[in-house]
Amino acid sequence: MGLQDRSELATAKRVVVKVGSSSITGANEGKLELLVDALAKSHAAGVEVILVSSGAIATGMPLLGMDSKPEDLATSQALASVGQSRLISRYQQSLERFGIVAGQVLLTAGDLEAIETRENAKRAMDRLVSLRVLPIVNENDTVATQEIRFGDNDKLAAMVAILVKADALILLSDVDALYDVPPSNPGAKRIDYVGFDEDLSGVEIGGSSSAVGTGGAVTKVSAARVATDSGVSVLLTSTDLVAQALEGAEVGTWFESDPSINN
Repeated sequence: MGLQDRSELATAKRVVVKVGSSSITGANEGKLELLVDALAKSHAAGVEVILVSSGAIATGMPLLGMDSKPEDLATSQALASVGQSRLISRYQQSLERFGIVAGQVLLTAGDLEAIETRENAKRAMDRLVSLRVLPIVNENDTVATQEIRFGDNDKLAAMVAILVKADALILLSDVDALYDVPPSNPGAKRIDYVGFDEDLSGVEIGGSSSAVGTGGAVTKVSAARVATDSGVSVLLTSTDLVAQALEGAEVGTWFESDPSINN
């Protein structure tokens, strides 16, 4: 089963961290360094860290003179093609400070549905972490069609965490936790802990407010359900708090995994 409590994140064996486009591109471009600092510290402590990072399309937009996400699939695919290499280059440049090598892993939903390709992807990531490489996973937006897309990388991150049998999944966004009503509302209260299978129907969960992202609280809670149903515990918090999260601090919202599953 997954970790019992967020305090165990500091000594976890394998953790998947997911970051969205809006957290590391545009006005927040500088936060990529903050993220890498935190990942490198865990990596140095012996944690096997796998990063799921959005941002290829958002990174490609200014390079091709676009200021809003295109409606058509072909242009999105072109932007992803241009932006993905630049995004990985930015990560590698930042990781150089710690002597860490990044490994790019691009997946489509189809890759994780077929047994052969799914096992192949798991073998590749297992080998990368055993070589002390930091895998950086993204959806293969250049070739993914509308029909087979994950739709958001929160779901991809949950599926990757299940695939590699991670101890926990950390979902990062621009909000520090899940709230009972949208956090911009007066009197909004942070939800510290969500028990396995706990009913959240009374919680007013909003979608994405970002011009470049596709996620939001709705997709994060949905992804947390997918992961916890398969025995992977989930922490939802902000990119600003990633270092504290990886150190096991009392931040964010903790989703308990299915206690009956033993990974």
